[in-house]
Amino acid sequence: MTALQDKPAMPVEKASGSVVATLFRFQSVFGLLAVFVAAIIFSPRRDGAILFLSADNLANVVRAVSEIGIIAVGMTFVILIGGIDLSVGAVLGLAAVGSAVLMVESDWGFLPSIVVVLAIGLVFGALQGMATAMIGIQSFIVTLAGLQIARGLARIWSDGQGVAIAYGDGPNEAPSTFALLGERTFGGLVPIPVLIFAVVAIAAVVFLRISAFSRHLYAVGGNEKAARLSGVPVIRVKIAVFAICGLLASLAGIVHAVQLNQGSPNDGIGYELDAIAAVVIGGTSLAGGRGSVAGTVAGALLLGVLNNILALNNIDSNIQLLIKGLVIVAAAALQRLRPAS
Repeated sequence: MTALQDKPAMPVEKASGSVVATLFRFQSVFGLLAVFVAAIIFSPRRDGAILFLSADNLANVVRAVSEIGIIAVGMTFVILIGGIDLSVGAVLGLAAVGSAVLMVESDWGFLPSIVVVLAIGLVFGALQGMATAMIGIQSFIVTLAGLQIARGLARIWSDGQGVAIAYGDGPNEAPSTFALLGERTFGGLVPIPVLIFAVVAIAAVVFLRISAFSRHLYAVGGNEKAARLSGVPVIRVKIAVFAICGLLASLAGIVHAVQLNQGSPNDGIGYELDAIAAVVIGGTSLAGGRGSVAGTVAGALLLGVLNNILALNNIDSNIQLLIKGLVIVAAAALQRLRPAS
């Protein structure tokens, strides 16, 4: 009789487990929604209107997120294979300096400058991937050295100074086409950097869903030895992943330069930490093998909303750092509690 009474509880337990698994799977989305609602509640008002929900403010939120978001997409690929890339902020600075120097001081055209700057990031990332995959040096050490190298190259290229970007057709002026990347579209509501971020994110999501490479990527992150024994080209996967990360860091550098109208060797300091934070908050495991670009996008937006509402309320910058740190720790703790899939 007791056994018969216990049986009906099993579907309830399964349903409960399914709900918990769903909550963990979409932790970044639920976190974003919670922070968004909190931002509405605690937003300052002006003439009865909620400042946080104003069109200009929301546009500023996503514009501010665009650079970190682009970098974080590339970082997601690296972390999925169990690696890390600490050089992305410095590569962004190198790309920003390169964009400014080539177009302003060397009088290069828009397209050649963009192609060369993107190629620099691609090659820089690929070299780091080769050092990690072929020589066997841990990615933490390789990219820490890469951070110093990229920052040094940026300072040499710019003579240690920021290079201002003015637009026009004359000497020492960047092409007006470059300025368009910093404009807004759709009636002035959507900044073009946000569209660039959206295209990168959508392309990455589709790529990870339909490509054979994505299966190799998750296999390497899940168990590198087993992946190698299964015929996965581990070395090529690692090199390709770091190359993608370097390419996207350079793209973010171009966006950064056009938004600030300058390229400085000090640009991008600390951006690698924000990118890693977005990836972790998005639910990607630092151990590799589990995560998604969609989660990273939600994580980046969560940080953007949090930064914005704290700034709107004039919260001390030191307190802002403390709050962001606690959010990152909470996200990491949730990963530890997440049931095995």
